[in-house]
Amino acid sequence: MKLLEGKNAIVTGGSRGIGRGIAKVFAAHGANVAFTYNSSEEAAKELENELSESGIKAKGYKSNAADFEQAQELIKHVAEDFGAIDILVNNAGITKDNLLMRMSEEDFDRVIEVNLKSIFNMTKAVQRTMLKQRKGSIINMSSVVGVKGNAGQANYAASKAGIIGFSKSMALELGSRNIRTNVIAPGFIETEMTEKLDEKVVQGWRDNIPLKRGGTPEDIANACVFLGSDLSAYVTGQVLNVDGGMLT
Repeated sequence: MKLLEGKNAIVTGGSRGIGRGIAKVFAAHGANVAFTYNSSEEAAKELENELSESGIKAKGYKSNAADFEQAQELIKHVAEDFGAIDILVNNAGITKDNLLMRMSEEDFDRVIEVNLKSIFNMTKAVQRTMLKQRKGSIINMSSVVGVKGNAGQANYAASKAGIIGFSKSMALELGSRNIRTNVIAPGFIETEMTEKLDEKVVQGWRDNIPLKRGGTPEDIANACVFLGSDLSAYVTGQVLNVDGGMLT
């Protein structure tokens, strides 16, 4: 059963990792997918072709969600190319980890700008379209770190906690127009980035998770399918932890 049949979705940071996983699962569920990428044009083209093979419309856009004007332009182009915009997944994000005593102002500002301001930019840009449609689902990617904090990640934790507060406010502002805003807080997800880490360290993390494994991009994508589909028609302002029980 295709839960997103005929819906149009935007996924920011869609060319790799969790974003790529979301784009692929959305396409498998019948959604047309617009995704953004920052630098890897080749990976974007490859994904575009792969998604199109599912028989849906797919298009990659080079766009920086942290730039207010670029976010406005992106939504304009996607609306022209796809018509309606039913789902927005704000997934773009970066880390610049360090203990506070060693963290530069630049590293703090950059993480807030890419992770948190991008959510403001994209939501502001898409709301006019969704208000006109009187429907829409916005899914914002936080982290378990945004819920419980983490030493050496004050900038990242602040940005991801900020996403939760912003999303709950949007749920209150936009709910009367049938626009839902929810948050997913992933735990330890294994992507091409984690493959570069020491296997012993990674195994140690897995051992501390109740389900005894790291998550996959598909685990996050499946939660996004639920929040983007009509199955969650009465769900807004919620934080869904997809973490194998880390926060239990």
